[in-house]
Amino acid sequence: MSPTRVPMCLAVSAMSFVNSGLALGDRACYSRKVSRVTFDKPPVFILGHWRSGTTFLHELLIRDPRHNYPTTYQCFVPHHFLLTEKLIAPCTEFLLPRRRPMDNMVAGWHRPQEDEFALQIMGVPSPYASMMFPKHGEVHREYLTLKELPEEHRTAWKRQLMQFFQRIALRDQRRLVVKSPPHTARLATLLEMFPDAKFIHITRHPAELFASTVRLWRSLNSVQGVHVPKDEAWVEDYVIDSFERMYEAFAEDRALLGNDQLAEVRYEDLAANPKAEVQRVYEELDLGGFDPAEPTIDAYLDQISNYRPNQHEIDESISQKLQQRWAWYYEEYGYELAASDRDSTARR
Repeated sequence: MSPTRVPMCLAVSAMSFVNSGLALGDRACYSRKVSRVTFDKPPVFILGHWRSGTTFLHELLIRDPRHNYPTTYQCFVPHHFLLTEKLIAPCTEFLLPRRRPMDNMVAGWHRPQEDEFALQIMGVPSPYASMMFPKHGEVHREYLTLKELPEEHRTAWKRQLMQFFQRIALRDQRRLVVKSPPHTARLATLLEMFPDAKFIHITRHPAELFASTVRLWRSLNSVQGVHVPKDEAWVEDYVIDSFERMYEAFAEDRALLGNDQLAEVRYEDLAANPKAEVQRVYEELDLGGFDPAEPTIDAYLDQISNYRPNQHEIDESISQKLQQRWAWYYEEYGYELAASDRDSTARR
């Protein structure tokens, strides 16, 4: 670890003892009840690469009073939130930044969060572990798609995710809406767990995805890591490579989905007319009438009306590299591909 990060490491270590103690109490009170939880309705999974607009779409969908979601508190203390959420979350809200460092969106214990963080904290290997030790580069790459895992490890992954969802549903049986970009590469495994699940896949212009994702990882490495990162040249190659592996798996697995299980959304369309896009998703996936969700979605859109996303500049050489390496995505989802690259792709 870097010397300046020693206080953070000591604090994390101390909190691990507290969390472990609280987890024992939580398990004693709730483990049997959790094991009996079933789901009245299959969950909705929001899929898409990092920085594709998954958070914005998640925020819109959870406005529906019929929907439930993993909160930041639940994802950060998955072992004991049933025991402690009502008491500890309100008292510790001040410990969190008011805005997310990567995009300036509102943060807080009650805000929706990626279940991938819960899995990692529960001890499941995750690609997200790279942000703790950024000098080491990519880790646990086999846990992105789960396809290369031994069957016993994949079964353990499913058991942990199911247990986390059951813990959330114990107190709230509304339909669960979750989002985690790595799930984009895990369709086959998720369908084994929830054969009737619904999926919403969001896309965004590849150049924006690349620039924003590089910014995301560098921001998280800087804030969360026990190293002070100096040379992060690996991040750009990691973004390109993980994108390709993610969408190879997605392209292979989406054939497993029924006609009413997958809705496609472009971020550009969602940003231009969010309510109409969400209403279309409801109709395509048969999520129920849109009327109960409309007033709260309108209120949320009024609340964020002054929000402006970050602007990114991308080097021309990187842009050309993306158009070559990610050509399938450009063409599949209708993003502009330079004429020279279209010609070379056609020749291949």
